[in-house]
Amino acid sequence: MSERQPLVVIPVHIQADFTELHSGSLAVPGTGQDYIDSVVAATIEYKQQGLTIVATIDYHPPNHVSFFTNHPGAKPFEVIRVGQVDQVLWPPHCVQGTPGARILVPRDLIDTVIETASDPIFDGYSGFRDDGGRETGLKRALLDLGAKKLIVYGLATDYCVRGTVLHALEEGFEVTLRLGLCRGIAADGTRSAVEEMTAAGAMIAD
Repeated sequence: MSERQPLVVIPVHIQADFTELHSGSLAVPGTGQDYIDSVVAATIEYKQQGLTIVATIDYHPPNHVSFFTNHPGAKPFEVIRVGQVDQVLWPPHCVQGTPGARILVPRDLIDTVIETASDPIFDGYSGFRDDGGRETGLKRALLDLGAKKLIVYGLATDYCVRGTVLHALEEGFEVTLRLGLCRGIAADGTRSAVEEMTAAGAMIAD
């Protein structure tokens, strides 16, 4: 990644477990074949324009803190207190080395893959760092490229897209959110997330 690229594209968590197409364990509504086709087509177009593609991938160990199965008696989507954080408990998803963790954007389009939430004791919805403050390497990769502007899209609007966009803005990057290439888990949460990202300075396309 030596070539300078002031504009970089970040597809967020386009993975099997987050899609209806693959009957994912945490499938986001509206993620059938049409959605994946539109994401892949957009990514191909950006690649043909000569832009660098830096994709994020949720990549949990089996004993991850966010899995309800690792908390005896807990139920999916329950919220519990873990340390200083209110932790949503999710069904196991995007477990390292499993088919559900597979990224659905063709690998030859992607220049770099950034793994997120790989520490078992901290969750993390941002491509930049987890809830414990541990950096993923995304910031360093973007700085090495000379990136100043980012195009972001992916899953899910109200969680990982939101976290990635807000942290990108905090780090001083200009962000364009391709909203038509995003899908959210909950309608109310998605609307709130878009409002929050816009208020923080994100530019909305689509």
